[in-house]
Amino acid sequence: MSDLASRPRLLLRRLHQVMAGPGSAQERLERLTTVIAQNMVAEVCSVYLVRAGEILELFATEGLKKEAVNKTRLRFGEGLVGLVAQRALPLNVQEASSHPRYVYREETGEEDYHSFLGVPIIRHDKVLGVLVVQNVKQREYTSEEEEALLTVAMVLAELVGGGELVDPAEMSNGLTQSGLPLSLKGQKMADGIAMGIAVFHEGRVEVTRFVAENVDDEKARLLEALNTMRAQIDKMIAAPEIGMAGEHHDILETFKMFAYDRGWQQRIFDSIEAGLTAEAAVERVQQQNRRRMIATPDPYLRERLADLDGLANRLLRTLAGRSDSEVLEGQSIIFARNMGPAELLDYDREKLCGIVLAEGTSTSHVAILARAMGIPLIGRCTDAAAHVNAGDKVIVDGDTGQVLVRPSDDICDTYRESIELKREQAAQFRAERHLPTVTRDGVRVELFMNAGLQSDMMHLESLGADGVGLFRTEFQFMVSATLPRLEAQRELYAAILDIAGDKPVTFRTLDVGGDKAVPFLPHEEEENPAMGWRAIRIALDRPVLLRYQLRALMMAAVGRTLSIMFPMVADVSEFRAARKIALKEWNRFEKLGAERPAKLEIGTMLEVPSLAWQLEPLLKDVDFVSIGTNDLMQFFFASDRSNPRLIDRYDLLSPAVLNFIHMVVEKCDKANVPVTLCGEMAGRPLEAMALIGLGLRRLSISPMTIGPVRRMIRSLDLQRIEDYIVAELHSPAHSLRASLYNYAYDHDVDL
Repeated sequence: MSDLASRPRLLLRRLHQVMAGPGSAQERLERLTTVIAQNMVAEVCSVYLVRAGEILELFATEGLKKEAVNKTRLRFGEGLVGLVAQRALPLNVQEASSHPRYVYREETGEEDYHSFLGVPIIRHDKVLGVLVVQNVKQREYTSEEEEALLTVAMVLAELVGGGELVDPAEMSNGLTQSGLPLSLKGQKMADGIAMGIAVFHEGRVEVTRFVAENVDDEKARLLEALNTMRAQIDKMIAAPEIGMAGEHHDILETFKMFAYDRGWQQRIFDSIEAGLTAEAAVERVQQQNRRRMIATPDPYLRERLADLDGLANRLLRTLAGRSDSEVLEGQSIIFARNMGPAELLDYDREKLCGIVLAEGTSTSHVAILARAMGIPLIGRCTDAAAHVNAGDKVIVDGDTGQVLVRPSDDICDTYRESIELKREQAAQFRAERHLPTVTRDGVRVELFMNAGLQSDMMHLESLGADGVGLFRTEFQFMVSATLPRLEAQRELYAAILDIAGDKPVTFRTLDVGGDKAVPFLPHEEEENPAMGWRAIRIALDRPVLLRYQLRALMMAAVGRTLSIMFPMVADVSEFRAARKIALKEWNRFEKLGAERPAKLEIGTMLEVPSLAWQLEPLLKDVDFVSIGTNDLMQFFFASDRSNPRLIDRYDLLSPAVLNFIHMVVEKCDKANVPVTLCGEMAGRPLEAMALIGLGLRRLSISPMTIGPVRRMIRSLDLQRIEDYIVAELHSPAHSLRASLYNYAYDHDVDL
C-alpha cells in the first residue's frame, strides 16, 4: 500500500484514538487540533463552534494565540470563518487578507498567516462549527487536501455533537414554542386539506462509528446492503399498484437507475478506502452531493440530487438493519427536510394524509407523486422543524400553502366542517356528472379537463368531463434521467387514449425549459426563464426532439383522431414551422405504408399576446385555438404570477383582459375555428360565467373544478349574461369582479 493511500486512514485512526482517549471534551479537542495541523502540514489548525444567535467562538487552536480561545467571536457571514458557516461550503484562498470578507482579530495573531482553508462542521444538516487550517506561505490547498479536511470535519462532528462543549439547550434558543398555536407558511405543491398528528420522517440513521477497523469488511457490508436495497426497489416497482399508474413506475425506474449508478457507488467505496466505515462513507458522499445541490443553479440537477439524498438514507437504513417500511399509528402528517419518491411510497397510504417539506419544488419527484396520489403537500416550509414537535396536532391546507400547528379546538372544528363539506360537495358533483352542461336557455357548453399524469385520467368518467382539453406531456420527460424511449412515449399516449375511449384528448407537445429543466438538454441560468428558451422555441431549435414525440403520438393514435397543439407560439411563422414538421411525420407514415391516425388535428396555444395580432393569417392554418390564460395573463400584465407581492395587483376580470379575450373569440368564431380556454381562470365559477358571456363555449379546467362550474352553467341565462358583460366591456373600472358578483346574486346564478 502506498503512503498516499494509507495517509487518510492513519489520520482517521489517530483522531479516533484521541477522541476515545482520556480527558475532557475540551482537552481532546485541543489535542485534535495538534494532530490535524501536523497531518495537514499546517502552521495553524483552529476550531470555531456555534453559540446561540449564530455566533462562532474560537474553542481550540494550534498556532494562534491561546488567549484568543473563548474570546474571539464572529457572526455568521462575518469574516472568512463566518462565510464558511453561512454558506455551509468550504473556502480555499491563497491570500486571506485580500479576500473582501476578511476580518482581522488582533488577539489571534493571525496576521502572519496567508493561506486559508476552512470547512464547515456539519451534523444532521446543521452547521455546528468551522474547522480551519492556515499556513504562513501563500498556497492553494489541493482538492485532495480539501476533501481530507471535510472528512476530518465529519469525524469531528461526532465530538462536537455530543453536547459536552456547547450545551444543546443553548442552541435550541427557545425556538420551539411548545403548546402554543402557530401558523407557518410554505409553497403549495399538491392541493387538498388534511388533519393529523405530526410525524418526523425517520429517513436518517445516526452514524456513531466513523473509523473502519477492517476496510475489506466494510466494503463487503456495503456491497451486501446495496444488493438488499436494490432488491427492495425492484420489489416496489413490481408491485401491482405501481404498475397501474405510469408516473409511479417511471419515477421509480429513474430512482432504480440511481441505485445502480456506478459513479455514486464508487465514491462510497473510495471513502471506505480512505478509512471510513460503510455508514460514514455513505454519509460522506451524501454531504458531497448536498454541497453540489446548494451550489448548482440547475433546478433539474437539484431535484435529482435530492433523489440521491433519499437513496443514501435508504442505504443507511439498510446498513443499520432497519425495515424499509415506515409504520404510522394513525392519521399522520409527515414532516421532512426532503424526501425521495420511494420513501413516500414506504408509508401506509391509509394513514398518510399530508406532507410538509422544508425544501422541495413543484416539479420534484415526490411532489409529482403526491399530486398523483391525492396527498396534500406543502414545500419550502423552512421553519417547521424549529416549531413543530412530534405528536403535535397539525392541519395542512394545501389550497393556501398554510400549516397550522397545535390549532385550537374551534379551528379544528372549522376545518373538519370544511373537509366534510368538500366531501359532501364532491359526492353531489359526482352525482350530477351525467347532467347535461346546458344553460337555462338551452345552450350547450363543453367542459373538458386538464391533465398531465396518467392517474389524472380516472377523473374523466367520475366527474363527467367531455374530454381532455389539455394533456401536458412534459412530466414523462421531467421524471426521466434520459430522453424517454419512443416505445415508452407511445405506451403512455396509447394508455391515455384508451382510458379516454370515445372522448377527445388534445395533447400539448413538450413544454420544457425555463423552470422545467430536463437532463438531456443544455440548461443555462436565465434572468427571465418564463420568457426564455422553452417550449416551441426548444422544439424548433431541436426538431428531432419534436419529431420523436410526434412519431410516438401518431403511433399511439392509430385508427383514432389525434389532436395536438404547440405551446408558447409567439409568431405565425413559428406555428407554420412546427406544423410543417408534424406533416412531415404524417407523410412519413404514408410513405412507409404504416398505420396512422384516422385524422390529424393541429392547433396552437395562444399564450403570448403578440399572436393575437396575427390571428387572420393564423386562423387559415390552424384546426383549433386554445387560450392558455396561466402564461398569457402574466405576459399580458408583465406580472410574475409566482411573486406574492403581485398576486392581488392585477385582476383577471379587468375590462382589459375581458376585451382581449372577446376579440380573440369573435375572430375565431368568424373564421369558424373552434376556440377553447384552458387555465385556472376558467376553473372559478365567477370567471367562467364571464368567459361564457364573452362567447366561449369550450372550457378546459382542473378536474376538481368541473362540478362547481357545471352547476353554475346550469343556473345561467346565457342571453342575459352576454348582454350584460358586453355592455360593461368599456368600463373604466379596475375590475368587473364586484359588479359580476352582484349580477350573479341578482340573477340566482349558483356560484
